[in-house]
Parts: sequence; structure tokens; C-alpha cells
Amino acid sequence: MTNTTPISLFNNLTIGGNDILLMAGPCSVESYEQTYAVAKSMHALGLRVLRGGAFKPRTSPTAFQGLGLEGLKILRQIADEFGMLIISEALGVEQLPLVAEYSDIIQIGSRNMQHFPLLWAVGEQPKPILLKRGFMSTIQEWLSAVDHITSRGNQNIILCERGIRGFDSSTRNVLDVNAIALIKETSQFPIIADPSHATGRTDLVFAASRASIAAGADGLLVEVHPNPDEALSDGDQSLPLESFPAFVDDMRRIASAMGRNLI
Repeated sequence: MTNTTPISLFNNLTIGGNDILLMAGPCSVESYEQTYAVAKSMHALGLRVLRGGAFKPRTSPTAFQGLGLEGLKILRQIADEFGMLIISEALGVEQLPLVAEYSDIIQIGSRNMQHFPLLWAVGEQPKPILLKRGFMSTIQEWLSAVDHITSRGNQNIILCERGIRGFDSSTRNVLDVNAIALIKETSQFPIIADPSHATGRTDLVFAASRASIAAGADGLLVEVHPNPDEALSDGDQSLPLESFPAFVDDMRRIASAMGRNLI
């Protein structure tokens, strides 16, 4: 049973219907060459949505914070070349105009799920919003954050389960598959999963993605890097580019078993 209302994106893409949308790309845009290599592989595999961080909310202020406007320009140039859409994160109200100018989908990260001025601001945007669940937030708190966005007029919201904090350090977070199934039954909004952040481990991304699709996820948000060992952020959870075709093939078989298509 599902109550999902599909959302129209751009270029005749929708999310929340029979198609499962795979959004992939590097955690952080580090260079034109790095991002181009990932986008080229995605395009060859028939994928349509490129993800990449230009503004990065890092735990340590000494960690790589992203390329900012330069990163957004790199994303836009490459996405336009391959006819792809962009999803990128806005950290605050001050970055929102830039992210909205260059991106097709605006991401609100886990740490900002209850950043209410930012929620109000994206609520006044016409573009689709991807709202990640806070890593310490209940489902009801997550849906209340949605209400803050819709109260300002924007109904084009995609929910993202990215794992919640647990007590076991074996994985980065705990993927709440229950939440995916529950949202599909009780909410109108499409929901996707972020297996990269949920597990924090490349070797678990395949399994977590399979579970998410089986639970009814409308999409996946996956980190891919040409050389994860040299990534400036989240290399431990990024799929190596050479294994990405096998990942896509595996996800398409799971989607087909669920009577859906992965694009």
C-alpha cells in the first residue's frame, strides 16, 4: 500500500511513481576532472541525477569545507553537457540563492532538518526540496519539519532516510528501513534512502541499498568517487567508480523483482 504522490522534476523525470531514481556522485566536488569522470559513467549507465557537495557541513572546521560557488559551477557545466539534473546542499539561508541558481533539487542535510529559517526559505522556493532526516530525530519530528516547508507554499518535497544514531560504532549510523515502509504507507511524499551515510562503509552500501528498495524506497542517494582512498570527504563510504556499473546492475535487478524500474 502506498499513498505517495509523484513529484515532477525536470526533463520529464518524476519521483514517487514506478521508477526508482538513483542519484549519485561524489560527496564533495573536488575538481572538474573528478566530477566529470563520475558523470560520464552515470550517463553511460542511463542515470539522470548528479549529486555533489559544494558547501560541506563538516564536524571539524579544519576539514574540507567544499569549493562553494566554484563547485556549483563545475556541477552545472558537467550536468548540462550530459543532460543531467543536479542535487546539492544548502547549508543556510545565505547559501540558498546560489544553490537554487545552479541546482535543480535543493538538499537540506541532516544537521539542518530543524534549521527553521532555512526551511521557511526553501518553502518559498519553486524547486523540489530533498529533506534528510536528522540523525537524532523521530519520524514525527521529521514530518513536522516538512510542515514548516509546506506552510510557505512548497509541496515538492522528497524525504531522505539517511540513518539515525545508534549505540554501536560498527557502522556510522543505523538505516531505519521501518521508516521507509512507514512513510510509504502514511505520507504523500516520496522517500529515498542514503545508504552511504547510513552505513559509513563501502562494503555495506550494496546490502543497505537492496533493503531500501525492497522496503519501497523511491530512490537512492549514493556517493561515488574515482579514487575513494584520496577523497577529501567520506572516502570510506564512497563506491569506487570501477564497481559502480555492477552496483547499478544489482539495483536494477532488485527493482525489477519489486515490479519497478531503476533510472
